Amino acid sequence: MDGELWIISGEIGQGKTRWCERLIQLAREADWQVSGVLSPGVFQEGYKVGIEALDLRSGERRLLARRRQVNQAGLIHTREWQFETETVEWGNTLFQQAAPCDLLVVDEIGPLELEQGRGWSAALPAIESRAYRLALVVIRPALLPYAEKWQPQAVIMVRKPVK
Repeated sequence: MDGELWIISGEIGQGKTRWCERLIQLAREADWQVSGVLSPGVFQEGYKVGIEALDLRSGERRLLARRRQVNQAGLIHTREWQFETETVEWGNTLFQQAAPCDLLVVDEIGPLELEQGRGWSAALPAIESRAYRLALVVIRPALLPYAEKWQPQAVIMVRKPVK
């Protein structure tokens, strides 16, 4: 296969994951094999308190990240989120086994992957393999210049705010 790559970009809360969910549903209705990881938010009283990792093949869910409280040495974190090391390792195993497939979903690639070689690092070779019909990769707008250099043939779609 020589798959097509779509990069979905938008700021926090603009519906990137919901958009991916809709396309996943359409792919499944067309009997496409879907793999990869979707990262829906976990909300309490309207406030995002965590992020899950959803294996799109099995439906298994695990807690991926929680709001960062204290800087604990050795843990994977961003300014806002502290990541569960075991879930990151589990997700990377999923990405190592994700292709070939019809639809590969990577929600999302960010500074951990592109600047630190951490996070969903195994998703990058899966994307580069092109062993899919279509890949959906979520990337924040600040990283689009990097993405355009890394994957210049990608179709880039920017989500506008949901009103």
